Order: sequence, then C-alpha cells, then structure tokens
Amino acid sequence: MHDKNTRIHSDEVAKAAQAALIRRGVSLEDIAKIVYEMQKSYNEGLTLDHCVHSVERVLRKREVQHALLVGIELDELAEKKLLSAPLQQIIESDEGLFGVDETIALGSVFTYGSIAVTTFGHLDKQKIGIIKKLDTEPGHHVNTFLDDLVGSIAASAASRIAHRMRDLEEEGETFADIEPEDLGPKPKSHHEI
Repeated sequence: MHDKNTRIHSDEVAKAAQAALIRRGVSLEDIAKIVYEMQKSYNEGLTLDHCVHSVERVLRKREVQHALLVGIELDELAEKKLLSAPLQQIIESDEGLFGVDETIALGSVFTYGSIAVTTFGHLDKQKIGIIKKLDTEPGHHVNTFLDDLVGSIAASAASRIAHRMRDLEEEGETFADIEPEDLGPKPKSHHEI
C-alpha cells in the first residue's frame, strides 16, 4: 500500500543521491573526466565543464537517483555485514555471475538510447578512471553496485553529448560555440508551448 502523503520531494531525492556519491568518494568531476576522455576526439571544442554539466543533467533523472540510492545502500550494508547469507557473500565478493549490479545500472542507461547502452558495456569491460579505482579498491570497501552505477552515469552523459553534437553540426556549430549551461535541450519558444 502506498500513501501519497508520505512521498518525498524530488529535490530531497536528488540531494540524497548526490550526497551518497560524495560519501562514497565519487565527485561529479571524476565522472565527467571519463565522459571527456571518451568524447573529446569526436567533439571539437568540448571541455571538461561541458562534461560536468552533462553529468549534472543525468543526475536529475529519477531513474538514476533511485538506482544510486538502492545500489549504494546495498554496498554499504554489505560493508557492515548486515545482509543475509548468501547475499552478503555474493555482494561482498562481487561474484562474477551476480548480474544484478549491472542490471540496475543498465536500467538507468536505457533512458539515453542505444549509444548509452553500448558505451555502458564498454565501460563495464574497460573500467576507465574512477570506475577502475572503485572496482579494485582494497580493504573493506564494497563497491559492487557503485562501479557499475558510475559507469551508467558516464555512459548516459556521453550519449547526451553525442546527441547534442549532432544538433550542433546541423546548426554549423561545435562545442566551442556554446557554454556548458547551454548543453541542455533548447527552451521551447512561446509558439511551441
């Protein structure tokens, strides 16, 4: 049973998702560096600031926020050894045949189309930047879900940039012609509303 009176405002969910990333040692710039590395050779004038802005836009999506909150919570519970057996051991050891971490991350990527899906697959295999650090972090840290979630955010942000580049090409422009804040969708004119 759900009660509409207990709904949490979306701003709170967004803040909690970003706070969870930071708590786990992942900054927006860490993710943006992956996006920049993947997209710089295809997009003239692209800057790290463009990539940060794209990551910020991805993090506005509820699907992404929800995936982050669930995945990070499971990683943290596994670190505290609060999960039931055998799930505790499966998540703690990042069992190779356990695909739920990728499934949750992939679910949030679908919003950004086939480019995001294939990019996520690439990042899942290549473990670029902060993803590699999270995947191989020694000690008691459990990042079974987090490394895939970071990959999904980077893949989605890269897809946004690829699609925006196509729009810019059609307008005879490049990323050098736009400010990072202009990376979002163009506002509708009063005639289109």
